Amino acid sequence: MTKTWIHRALASSAGWQTLALRLPLGVIFIAHGGQKLFGWFGGYGLEGTGQWMASIGLTPGVLMALLAGSAEFFGGLALILGVVLRPAAAVLAVTMLVAIITVHLENGLFMANNGYEFGLALLAGTVALVISGAGRASVDRWLASRVA
Repeated sequence: MTKTWIHRALASSAGWQTLALRLPLGVIFIAHGGQKLFGWFGGYGLEGTGQWMASIGLTPGVLMALLAGSAEFFGGLALILGVVLRPAAAVLAVTMLVAIITVHLENGLFMANNGYEFGLALLAGTVALVISGAGRASVDRWLASRVA
């Protein structure tokens, strides 16, 4: 029974096309997670991001920054590799939903006004991956073939 559940979680009938979502989304999430966790790419790091998160009501701020940054950084790695993709994509989808609701929704759709259009695109991509699975070029597919 456990093997069946694991196989269903990892298996995917998708082909190579998921790479078109997995790779760019993975890069974007790794970069954003790196900003939050390590201060890479002009980010504020864990402490600075934590202070900002606390200022918008997401407390405790450093813990929220750690959770969001870890979801993005490690979730992005999971997308690129195609490993535990459905759970990783689901966590990323929830992360984007929280970002849209708490930060961007009140600013409207457009990015020029700090709106939610970019977050919505990331949300749509991660939900599509939850539905499709990792596809052919993935660690999940390799693992699923051994668990079956």
